[in-house]
Amino acid sequence: MARVYSNWDRLVRATLRREQLRNTGQGHERVSSGLAGAVPPSLGRATNIDAILQAADEIQSEDPSVARILCEQAYSMAQNLDPNSDGRGVLQFKTGLMSVIKQKLAKRDGASIDRDRDIERLWEFYKLYKRRHRVDDIQKEEQKWRESGTTFSSNVGEILKMRKVFATLRALIEVLEVLSRDADPNGVGRSIRDELGRIKKADATLSAELTPYNIVPLEAQSMTNAIGVFPEVRGAVQAIRYTEHFPRLPVDFEISGQRDADMFDLLEYIFGFQRDNVRNQREHLVLTLSNAQSQLSIPGQNDPKIDENAVNEVFLKVLDNYIKWCKYLRIRVVYNKLEAIDRDRKLFLVSLYFLIWGEAANVRFLPECICYIFHNMAKELDAKLDHGEAVRADSCLTGTDTGSVSFLERIICPIYETISAETVRNNGGKAAHSEWRNYDDFNEYFWTPACFELSWPMKTESRFLSKPKGRKRTAKSSFVEHRTYLHLFRSFIRLWIFMFIMFQSLTIIAFRNEHLNIETFKILLSAGPTYAIMNFIECLLDVVLMYGAYSMARGMAISRLVIRFLWWGLGSAFVVYYYVKVLDERNKPNQNEFFFHLYILVLGCYAAVRLIFGLLVKLPACHALSEMSDQSFFQFFKWIYQERYFVGRGLFENLSDYCRYVAFWLVVLASKFTFAYFLQIKPLVKPTNTIIHLPPFQYSWHDIVSKSNDHALTIVSLWAPVLAIYLMDIHIWYTLLSAIIGGVMGAKARLGEIRTIEMVHKRFESFPEAFAQNLVSPVVKRVPLGQHASQDGQDMNKAYAAMFSPFWNEIIKSLREEDYLSNREMDLLSIPSNTGSLRLVQWPLFLLCSKILVAIDLAMECKETQEVLWRQICDDEYMAYAVQECYYSVEKILNSMVNDEGRRWVERIFLEISNSIEQGSLAITLNLKKLQLVVSRFTALTGLLIRNETPDLAKGAAKAMFDFYEVVTHDLLSHDLREQLDTWNILARARNEGRLFSRIAWPRDPEIIEQVKRLHLLLTVKDAAANVPKNLEARRRLEFFTNSLFMDMPQARPVAEMVPFSVFTPYYSETVLYSSSELRSENEDGISILFYLQKIFPDEWENFLERIGRSESTGDADLQASSTDALELRFWVSYRGQTLARTVRGMMYYRRALMLQSFLERRGLGVDDASLTNMPRGFESSIEARAQADLKFTYVVSCQIYGQQKQQKKPEATDIGLLLQRYEALRVAFIHSEDVGNGDGGSGGKKEFYSKLVKADIHGKDEEIYSIKLPGDPKLGEGKPENQNHAIVFTRGEAIQTIDMNQDNYLEEAIKMRNLLEEFHGKHGIRRPTILGVREHVFTGSVSSLAWFMSNQETSFVTLGQRVLAYPLKVRMHYGHPDVFDRIFHITRGGISKASRVINISEDIYAGFNSTLRQGNITHHEYIQVGKGRDVGLNQIALFEGKVAGGNGEQVLSRDVYRIGQLFDFFRMMSFYFTTVGFYVCTMMTVLTVYVFLYGRVYLAFSGADRAISRVAKLSGNTALDAALNAQFLVQIGIFTAVPMVMGFILELGLLKAIFSFITMQFQLCSVFFTFSLGTRTHYFGRTILHGGAKYRATGRGFVVQHIKFADNYRLYSRSHFVKAFEVALLLIIYIAYGYTDGGASSFVLLTISSWFLVISWLFAPYIFNPSGFEWQKTVEDFEDWVSWLMYKGGVGVKGELSWESWWEEEQAHIQTLRGRILETILSLRFFMFQYGIVYKLDLTRKNTSLALYGYSWVVLVVIVFLFKLFWYSPRKSSNILLALRFLQGVASITFIALIVVAIAMTDLSIPDMFACVLGFIPTGWALLSLAITWKQVLRVLGLWETVREFGRIYDAAMGMLIFSPIALLSWFPFISTFQSRLLFNQAFSRGLEISIILAGNRANVET
Repeated sequence: MARVYSNWDRLVRATLRREQLRNTGQGHERVSSGLAGAVPPSLGRATNIDAILQAADEIQSEDPSVARILCEQAYSMAQNLDPNSDGRGVLQFKTGLMSVIKQKLAKRDGASIDRDRDIERLWEFYKLYKRRHRVDDIQKEEQKWRESGTTFSSNVGEILKMRKVFATLRALIEVLEVLSRDADPNGVGRSIRDELGRIKKADATLSAELTPYNIVPLEAQSMTNAIGVFPEVRGAVQAIRYTEHFPRLPVDFEISGQRDADMFDLLEYIFGFQRDNVRNQREHLVLTLSNAQSQLSIPGQNDPKIDENAVNEVFLKVLDNYIKWCKYLRIRVVYNKLEAIDRDRKLFLVSLYFLIWGEAANVRFLPECICYIFHNMAKELDAKLDHGEAVRADSCLTGTDTGSVSFLERIICPIYETISAETVRNNGGKAAHSEWRNYDDFNEYFWTPACFELSWPMKTESRFLSKPKGRKRTAKSSFVEHRTYLHLFRSFIRLWIFMFIMFQSLTIIAFRNEHLNIETFKILLSAGPTYAIMNFIECLLDVVLMYGAYSMARGMAISRLVIRFLWWGLGSAFVVYYYVKVLDERNKPNQNEFFFHLYILVLGCYAAVRLIFGLLVKLPACHALSEMSDQSFFQFFKWIYQERYFVGRGLFENLSDYCRYVAFWLVVLASKFTFAYFLQIKPLVKPTNTIIHLPPFQYSWHDIVSKSNDHALTIVSLWAPVLAIYLMDIHIWYTLLSAIIGGVMGAKARLGEIRTIEMVHKRFESFPEAFAQNLVSPVVKRVPLGQHASQDGQDMNKAYAAMFSPFWNEIIKSLREEDYLSNREMDLLSIPSNTGSLRLVQWPLFLLCSKILVAIDLAMECKETQEVLWRQICDDEYMAYAVQECYYSVEKILNSMVNDEGRRWVERIFLEISNSIEQGSLAITLNLKKLQLVVSRFTALTGLLIRNETPDLAKGAAKAMFDFYEVVTHDLLSHDLREQLDTWNILARARNEGRLFSRIAWPRDPEIIEQVKRLHLLLTVKDAAANVPKNLEARRRLEFFTNSLFMDMPQARPVAEMVPFSVFTPYYSETVLYSSSELRSENEDGISILFYLQKIFPDEWENFLERIGRSESTGDADLQASSTDALELRFWVSYRGQTLARTVRGMMYYRRALMLQSFLERRGLGVDDASLTNMPRGFESSIEARAQADLKFTYVVSCQIYGQQKQQKKPEATDIGLLLQRYEALRVAFIHSEDVGNGDGGSGGKKEFYSKLVKADIHGKDEEIYSIKLPGDPKLGEGKPENQNHAIVFTRGEAIQTIDMNQDNYLEEAIKMRNLLEEFHGKHGIRRPTILGVREHVFTGSVSSLAWFMSNQETSFVTLGQRVLAYPLKVRMHYGHPDVFDRIFHITRGGISKASRVINISEDIYAGFNSTLRQGNITHHEYIQVGKGRDVGLNQIALFEGKVAGGNGEQVLSRDVYRIGQLFDFFRMMSFYFTTVGFYVCTMMTVLTVYVFLYGRVYLAFSGADRAISRVAKLSGNTALDAALNAQFLVQIGIFTAVPMVMGFILELGLLKAIFSFITMQFQLCSVFFTFSLGTRTHYFGRTILHGGAKYRATGRGFVVQHIKFADNYRLYSRSHFVKAFEVALLLIIYIAYGYTDGGASSFVLLTISSWFLVISWLFAPYIFNPSGFEWQKTVEDFEDWVSWLMYKGGVGVKGELSWESWWEEEQAHIQTLRGRILETILSLRFFMFQYGIVYKLDLTRKNTSLALYGYSWVVLVVIVFLFKLFWYSPRKSSNILLALRFLQGVASITFIALIVVAIAMTDLSIPDMFACVLGFIPTGWALLSLAITWKQVLRVLGLWETVREFGRIYDAAMGMLIFSPIALLSWFPFISTFQSRLLFNQAFSRGLEISIILAGNRANVET
């Protein structure tokens, strides 16, 4: 039994060790060891067991007995907490812990244990431990530091060690306290308890160092955190401290921590805010105040105070939205005047607002609701502050007898529960938006005075808080998001009115033959009725689309609707009536023109009034005047003209900006209308007149409309495509002009000045000065420039270089750490500090390499004078620098090495050389041909000196020095000088006695050591460094950084005075770090991630191996053998993917940059050593620099399900923990859920949710900082914004940068961040910026062509595109990019995104909408950039574009787009339209133009009109259609999409490279890719507006070089591309067959080449861009897989990836509503046209146009369907029935064939007719299939659904075979696959990579 027990112990211990190893991330990062890391969560939350076990591990080596005592105590605590071991993992933990205790007992070698003495032993160890670590001395020193207001300068290692000591002491005290209870009360136990009591009162240090805090240790002062010592922080703490005139708190009110009471304690007591919310917002306010103060001035160290201006600034900024809300609702703010309230009241109000916001949870999305809550609570607070005693607030009383208060329970929960009940009605996003209230509806309730009906405390029975009951919907507020395309018309009505009136006017002028007389003018006046009717239609839409909001809408809003409806209804009738009268007058001769004059008067008066109101409301110069007018008459008409919302007021820009974007659009419109008139409208006039006056002719089908209506459909088919292009091509002109403007602006901003590494080399000399001017704060510049102000330019350059060098070297170091550089390259690129005594600037060696050797060659070959030689050297300025540096360095090094006679010799030599140089006789004094020999001797010496000193090396150095002396004296010097030295007595005596150079002073001074190493490299590196660095990414980054130094940017302020900011990254469950198994797991081709990266980035792999000290031959097994190397490998791979680890590393560069900048600025806090200037070696260990960086920068990653991941022990949780350990400033926020007992002691009932913030503690484990209870599950809307919202309360600062987890950052860019933040104080128009746009670099375009296309397209948008949007158009929004938000502005206005389900699926852009509507200003800046990953496979790209297009479809329905479209002035509205939803509308219209054109052509062909018309006029060749088709073709293949891209190429690459890149892209079929993307956007955008279904699509962010199966591509693109492509192909084939063209079918093919290009692109792009898409073996496997998928029956729970039937059902899921079914039915009717037209074209019909023929064709179709059913029917009964069925099928088939043969032989039915019938019946069958799917429920009732499904299977099988056949054919030819690989991976080939190695994989090709 003992053996079994022992084995069990071993098993448990091994399991725990494995678990611990897994949690360590396979590396050295985890500090926790033993059992401390294995404490179950159920035990760890309630006790400090893990801390006690950690202390046991720490002291195990010092005293095993004490460690055993701690383990026993931990076991006792675990047993008391969970005696039955019910918790998860508790039994294993207790068993393992007992095993550890037994092992410790066994190691005592049989010695007895007296447990009664355990407490004494523990007590003695405690005292010994304190003495050993000088704890008492440290406490005394700390007290002195606190009193002096400074902190000590210690390194981080000592601080961590000290904190571990405090943690161990605290654990010892806790165990002592427990054990003392059982000790003898009169013996040692009593003295220990007394001592413990004294410790707990006096030992504040232990508590302070171990109390969890976020940034500032406010609960207890910390000696290891310098932030609390900064005077501005101390002043902020003092400002909120409790004073005598505040109401007194009850005696029993507990103050958290070891601090004095403050305002937050009073607010907590009055309103019942949560303790952790109070702690969080206390720190928030302290940091906000201190940073506001620091931007004004730094307070003095003694008794620092916060300036009144700083308090006012914070007060006004935080309460700005509240003040505007009060003004809008015409209510008084809670204070009378700003001057009337004292500073304490202001801080109370700000604190209250922060506390409300911090605990509001989902209510934070309702900013005006928070204003309402704040307004009422502030009034309560105002009353309470007048009491002498603190009194609880009535509004927050919980109703219990205890008189407790809870803000969350009484205020937030009722609102949350109402919102939550509404979100249930959205049915997971499937319900219509009109069925439920979203966040905006709730918030807009507080835009009306009706919100005060809620009263205070809020009435739960109010309409606002009413929950939906049953199927009865609750009313919307003021806008209803009905799903209809009509929103496009309604939101941008002014655009459509303008476009249609211009089209009408241009058409009239064209038809009047450009005769601009009074008659033409009268016809042009028809624009009046058009204008009135379109406005009436808008009013009608307003009335209809408001359905669902009438009961909750304001009475004023409804009144406006009614007034406008009546006004435009009567007005349009009036205008139409009068215009008809005008036409009557025109047709009657000799009539006066009364009605004409009256009509002109009416229109003129209306136009004048409208113009005046337009100017007053929209024109910037007049807007202020209109705002000041209080005339009710004026305000009434202004209200009628423009709806009044809380948002959207004041949407105007200053006059200069207004004029700029007006001029932009005038140029666009002039170009557009000129093109439209001369090339679209005018050429159609003559053909139209010809058709109208065409004599009657026989239609070739049964015509219903055209024959009796002047060939109306013929005219429509002619004009429809032209009209479609007229409405769409304005986007083309916008794109062209914006590309030109963007290029000019980029050139003006000096973008692309440095675009090659050669240019970096050439201009390096100018970098230090540019860097100092822009990126160095005045604090740093004052020191060196003040010292050298009186000296020459050389000294100034050296001062600039001294400032530049630490930053440049740190950038180079970061590139080396990222493995973009080798060690050699790092040495060559590093620049000396330039702070030594050397008199000239020292440049990096890569500029000077081989320069000395070249100079020596010049000198040896020189036959001219010294001046000529020096001139030749100076032709290369860096050669001159190298020669000078070499000269001065040799002199300094030699002087430092030798003494006595040797030094005299050195001084004499250099004196002679200096004199020779001055006299110009150097060539005489020295024998220059011996220079090579001298250099070789000196390099022999430096080669020894760069190594560590040993006796042998010292002897060798002395000999080398003597050899150098010999060569210089006897070979280099002239004869006369040599004789002088030889006869120099002192020197000769020393030489003869052997004392000369016998002792060499080895370099000890760091400056000399650096110079020796540098000089050795300077003299020995022979190869040129023109290609240093060779890594393309390193080059790109250095090129952009150095180029940005010359761009305009604000002056950098000192770190202490800069704008503080946070970075915010939402994370869900994406990859954090690649695990070791993921690195090596192979796909079906045998390719692993590691193998892929080794081949794609071979130079980086070599650099990585060099960095970890491994050779290139190192194998995977060797790397895995070392846990450190294995972990580094995981990071290396993860840093090359789109992982959270990469993002976190990049964002933490901000802190590193701030630490370096702060360190060099030397903000003294006890130490102020000027010698630290420009010596950054210790900056990462400087406690002051770290504190200053933490004061200004916060990084929060919102890992929504991190708590669940930890509970489930997922690797993501372990990896996040690893990141927390690596980056001490990293904070992770997550949502934690707990099951709440149901009251009877059991579990179950509801869940409680908490928002938590954690960091890594000193042992590397998660330490909880804050835990704020939420009112419920926070995920009510879209996941990402909800994830951001719960964690945003933990951010700090005045700015916040939103970063997705597929982004990256670089140290050189982080250095520029404080410059960017100064833009918030810059002038960028009429308002200060609220969002700073930041440029992006897409880093995923380096290998495949697809990734390159996407990267270029994205780059052109995020650079050139957004450049123009921000200026001059002033319509840039937020696009999910790394923009920097004004944090206070946005958190007080709803946050940085919107979260309503589905409608806000593209949550990012709504932040821009919201900011703009709330009078924000969005700018764009390109001197700084952030990296971003994009999707790299076609399927990933398609899913991404589908997600974006679907999001834009939802935007069309949104109130934000409607309000911006209505409230912007006309020109800014056009900018907004064409750069948001209008882009997708134009994309969709491009495709619709193809359909309109082809259906029009097919109509002409079927009806015979084309043939009849062509006899009269050559219609087919008219200019208008040619122009239309050419425009369509250009747009379709993406030429105009590429224009901004080309302009970006020209700007940043140069003209020749730009042309080459563009041509290369065309050869790589980029046009196919862009045309395919056209279809993707069109499908998802259109389907979203029709049916909804937009959802977040996880696109995957892995490494994609793998083959996608045919079936996967078919499933993804079948409905979006393939069906549409086949339809277009069918239209083209039909027109080729039946259309009339002069040149035959070939001319029509040429005419429609763009349409054929579209068909081919949509059908075959997924396979062209599919790796190994034409490899025969893959093709065979794909076919088998596709057939298997197609024939698999499926069933319940079977996914669409496995079964065609399941996929087919999923594809129909979007058709849910009756409206959607009706629309689908209407759209499906177009397919019946094919059969209708073909029937009348058959030879069999003999030109019969009877309608009966069409009926007979349906009879034939029914027969065919019956035969199909007969052949496919397979009974499951007896074999006799089956035999009879087979016989019947055989007879039927023979009969059918015989009938066809007879018909062909006996009638006019021909073989072409047979093919025509097939061509006609296929689309009819598809129409029937589509209708059946649309009305699926009806078909199910009729029992026909199985038949419909089989028809669907046949159609998909046929389409698949048509697509697959060409692929299979091409796969026969091996060269096709090779060509495709080159096509897809040209980027890799151009980098010298053999992509075939990757495609082939790791496995050998085995023949089977």
